[in-house]
Amino acid sequence: MERINALGRRKSAVARVYVSEGTGKITINKRDLVEYFPSSILQFVVKQPLNTLEAVEKYDIVANLNGGGFTGQSQALRLAIARALVKINEEDKKALRAEGFLTRDSREVERKKPGRPKARRRFQFSKR
Repeated sequence: MERINALGRRKSAVARVYVSEGTGKITINKRDLVEYFPSSILQFVVKQPLNTLEAVEKYDIVANLNGGGFTGQSQALRLAIARALVKINEEDKKALRAEGFLTRDSREVERKKPGRPKARRRFQFSKR
């Protein structure tokens, strides 16, 4: 099996993923998963599609992540990994779809409006 690539996005984070057969090593921006995401919750988020298919030790994953914050990046990576796994084996699509790992979360930050301090927040109002 050659390298399968896939793309995942969340907010302004973009994850490009290359999946190949291996021992379960996940490398992000030339750093190990544990080093890049010290939080165990974010590590769990990234591994969710692999845990669902019980394929944690089957594939080596090399990822390029840029943009966004750590939560958005981890969710973008999860989507990219799920998409790559579907490219490898089409039968896994149903299980990953049921868990919601193939759905792109399209929510973006709302723009700031003129005459307001934030998108919807208004300046404090006082009659006197």
